Amino acid sequence: MKRTSSVKRKTRETEIHIELNIDGKGNHKISTGIPFFDHMLTLFSVHGFFDLTIAAKGDIEVDFHHTVEDVGLVLGETINNALGDRKGIKRYGYAVTPMDEVLGSVVVDLSNRPFLVYNPPPEITSGGVFDVHLAGEFFRALSVKGGMNLHINVNYGKNAHHIIESVFKSLGRALDDASTFDERITGVRSSKGHI
Repeated sequence: MKRTSSVKRKTRETEIHIELNIDGKGNHKISTGIPFFDHMLTLFSVHGFFDLTIAAKGDIEVDFHHTVEDVGLVLGETINNALGDRKGIKRYGYAVTPMDEVLGSVVVDLSNRPFLVYNPPPEITSGGVFDVHLAGEFFRALSVKGGMNLHINVNYGKNAHHIIESVFKSLGRALDDASTFDERITGVRSSKGHI
């Protein structure tokens, strides 16, 4: 069974096309018009072993918010589609990733019950062209459309770049873990028999 998906979305603010192979090798071709965001999505792809193509155009002359959020929405939908009925997957995934002085962790439950808990260090403030709060908008959109219960905690760290990088790497690793098949699971991993 191939777990792939392709989703296109066009609004007055953005035009996005994403292709995903959950069971890939980390091959990627990413262009959002926001180089730092491209770098983070590349890390997500490489560390999650997802083959990922993203072509996004947005009103980045206004700011990055629309593009970042909408990429999260489309990527979440693409992941949801690729997972299909979610039968046989582990459902839960966890990863902790150090990045210099930062230690970030991500826990994901592919439960179809979207929820985001996002805790960057409280002393990190908005600033720069791409900050930890803008990343939070991406994670919120991703969790909603991806049907994920997503908990992101950065235990400590000072450099905003390192914080975001640690989280994107952890997200890829945790999602790879959660989407992996386990031969002991014949249906969905739920006592209800339904996710």
